[in-house]
Amino acid sequence: MPSASPISSVNDFVIRFANVNGSGSASANELFARAILRMGVPVSPRNIFPSNIQGLPTWYEVRVTEAGHLGARGGIDMMVAMNPQTFDRDVASIEPGGYLLYDSTKPIPMARFREDITVIGVPLTAICNRTYTDPRQRQLFKNIIYIGVLSALLEMDVPGIEKLLGEQYKGKEKLLQPNVHALHLGRDWALENLKCPIGLRLKPANAVGDRIFMEGNAAAALGAVYGGATVCAWYPITPSSSLAEAFTRYCSRLRVDADSKKSKYAIVQAEDELASIGLVIGAAWNGARAFTATSGPGISLMQEFVGLAYFAEIPAVIFDVQRAGPSTGMPTRTQQADLLSAAYASHGDTKHILLLPEDPTETFEFAADAFDLADRLQTPVFVMLDLDIGMNHRLCRPLAWDDQRKYDRGKVMAAPDLETGKEFGRYLDVDGDGIPFRTYPGTHPSKGSFFTRGTSRDRYARYTEEGGAYADNMQRLLRKFDTAKDLVPRPLQANADKPTKFGVIYYGSTSPAMDEAIHLLSAKGHVLDRMRVRAFPFHSSVTSFLADHDFVFVVEQNRDAQLRTMIVNECGVDPVRLVPILHYDGTPITARFISQSIGEHLTALNVAPLRKVVS
Repeated sequence: MPSASPISSVNDFVIRFANVNGSGSASANELFARAILRMGVPVSPRNIFPSNIQGLPTWYEVRVTEAGHLGARGGIDMMVAMNPQTFDRDVASIEPGGYLLYDSTKPIPMARFREDITVIGVPLTAICNRTYTDPRQRQLFKNIIYIGVLSALLEMDVPGIEKLLGEQYKGKEKLLQPNVHALHLGRDWALENLKCPIGLRLKPANAVGDRIFMEGNAAAALGAVYGGATVCAWYPITPSSSLAEAFTRYCSRLRVDADSKKSKYAIVQAEDELASIGLVIGAAWNGARAFTATSGPGISLMQEFVGLAYFAEIPAVIFDVQRAGPSTGMPTRTQQADLLSAAYASHGDTKHILLLPEDPTETFEFAADAFDLADRLQTPVFVMLDLDIGMNHRLCRPLAWDDQRKYDRGKVMAAPDLETGKEFGRYLDVDGDGIPFRTYPGTHPSKGSFFTRGTSRDRYARYTEEGGAYADNMQRLLRKFDTAKDLVPRPLQANADKPTKFGVIYYGSTSPAMDEAIHLLSAKGHVLDRMRVRAFPFHSSVTSFLADHDFVFVVEQNRDAQLRTMIVNECGVDPVRLVPILHYDGTPITARFISQSIGEHLTALNVAPLRKVVS
């Protein structure tokens, strides 16, 4: 018997699967998550996998939360330990009172267990060996068998699981029946040999609503289609490759002429990242909406071409699905560590537009918006995802699109304007917003400027190295960047229900964990106003938020407090008033980490918790 009382909870727990990469466990673990979702209970799964093909440890964590908290919580209530290499570490990670499910075919010394958890042994290998003869079948069906065991232990909806299997193997009935059989092998064994259910249980709910379950990379690809993109040039790199692959799938359905069956898109897998951004810039200069998808190392390689697009003022969209760096770093781990390299990409004085979505829905919206912004501002626009958003499924608002929406192509001078003698200067600011007019190649046989260069020029695109003309151009680029402040998505602010001089700023995939952390802090008597930054350049409301608070915590997932650095640099705030809360081990930031870290800082600042008054 465990020395701690077993955890008892309905529709609110965290379960982690520890497997070996390449064992075929991924589809079974995702089946588990989707089955709970079909019961009307929100889930938030996260795949923690190595960068090799097979053999190293992999984990799949499912947060079950009827309350709707979709960020990583921290802590494991139940561990399904299928990897002998990580067994001791997996056992150590279980919460006191938690549960361990393991393969008991081979005896394991009692010293490797814990007295404060409930240990559930199932002879999975033995069941497989006496049922199947093919080694690969034994491995694959073992994963389905432990899902069957869990269906009994947690009181899952078995017909719902069978329906999901039917959808997965539609048209492949020869595969369907063996999977259903394996599911019931595990379930029947558990019902006959184990006490079912355990303290962790599931019951049908109605907490999912109309939300959809989608990966961020797929949402970004679909947003690019709806945003008018017709050209994608890319080089494979984890974790962004699936974005370009999804764009290919969507284009094959949505970018093919119904009559001629001809494709109306171009997707080029270039020889490297440098070539890919070069292709994007060339296509965009010719008037196409073009993008590339990459990650941190790709951004490093693209620097010079990005600077060319900034200085020559050519639209381009770059999806940066961030991972842990520097160098190769941890390719399959998540971070928010590319902000500085993207915001100031290239040498010299450059500043770029960054969009910071929090989930797949915003990723879809910001992806489409990025092409309008790139055209209107005639500049590169970075959409900053990370692996946690890009490669994990999330419950999010349904995607919506206004069919009446028109693409914003910005200031484009057409042939009739040139023909009537309207003054055209490729780098001439006619209305003070810093954005000049441009012409598409071929607009007029003799008027308009099609040639572009990365060297200094005057307002009429004539080459010059005179200091005054160069400074004039650089100041205009700053005016354009200032204009962008009112065009990019504005920050979202939520004030506490009581006045406070403490605030918190965060962005991107930190959002769901931060929302939950606010509730954890409030339960301890600490209240904070919060602001989620959604773009760079920063809107004026960021400066106002900073001015209204004595101290502002800046929560981000990198070592060097990159957002905090940008806020100090751009907003002129005293760095002492910005308290960094940093998480950078490659795993998603958790609500527990945020609330504990902020709570410790508030204690160090001698901030007394607010007491609740009971009447």
